[in-house]
Amino acid sequence: MKGNEEINAVETLEDITGITCIYVPVDDVYESIKWYQKNLGYQPASSDRVEPGMATAVLNVPDRNGNLPTPGLRQVVPALFLHQSDEAGGRLRFSWSLENDRPHAIACFITPRIEELSKRLKENGVNILGERITSGPNITFADPDGNIWEVWQP
Repeated sequence: MKGNEEINAVETLEDITGITCIYVPVDDVYESIKWYQKNLGYQPASSDRVEPGMATAVLNVPDRNGNLPTPGLRQVVPALFLHQSDEAGGRLRFSWSLENDRPHAIACFITPRIEELSKRLKENGVNILGERITSGPNITFADPDGNIWEVWQP
């Protein structure tokens, strides 16, 4: 199919209504939970026991009242499923082109308070890879395992 061909929808039903999760490979799930809590505000799902040596964990962003979301058809902020990576240490990353081997973020979060978030990330020693203004302020950063993320304020 060519990029400019029209697609005729038989029905106007929504096929996709959100993103429920992103699977994130990490070396130490327990330490990564603490990093994502401290830097991005993610919290372990209420069903998870947080302890050293765990192999997987589900993290969510609480609402304004501190409540964790219940899974449903409309997931505003995706959960992060942290999984202990294998010996190869796979990471979430890619480059825009073969000529430019600079890794690119796998996902971009949205924030209404990028200045405060930027300050917190810097104070916490997060590896900031870039800051720029496109259609709004944008910060690219890496977690301790080298997974690259962006955050943007529209």
